Amino acid sequence: MHGENLWAEPPTWVVIAFILFFVFFGRKLWQAMAKILDSRTEAVRESLAEASRLRQEAEAMLRDAEARRAAAIEDARQLVEGAQAQAATVAAAAAAEAETASRRREQMAVDRIAAAEKAALDEVRLTAAEVATAAARQVLASGLSAEADAKLIDHAIDQLPTALATRRAA
Repeated sequence: MHGENLWAEPPTWVVIAFILFFVFFGRKLWQAMAKILDSRTEAVRESLAEASRLRQEAEAMLRDAEARRAAAIEDARQLVEGAQAQAATVAAAAAAEAETASRRREQMAVDRIAAAEKAALDEVRLTAAEVATAAARQVLASGLSAEADAKLIDHAIDQLPTALATRRAA
């Protein structure tokens, strides 16, 4: 009796129907689910491949940017070195030119001083000659004694600075 009741119970038939459903349709469900999972797996693989490709592109771009940066740094270094060399050349040329100009000005000043000394010496000689001439005229004109002549010459020599000052003022 107990065996008859098992077949008469609805839960038994539900279990049998469930098993038969999975036997007949389970394979198709499994294939459909596997297809969905496979397509999702393929999408993830494609995303990973795209991400890998993008990463490789980014790394290549980074290497390129680093190479350009290194080249730019090298160019900047060469420009700085060139500018420093040019500045040193210009500074040396300016220093040489300044030295030449300084020597030229110094020589001009020395020449002017020499000319002024010569003019002053010529003036002193001329003034001394004029004073001596005037003294000689007075001596000759008055027929003075040797003592008077000495006084007259001393007086003329004392008058020499005054005569020179008068000529300079004129």
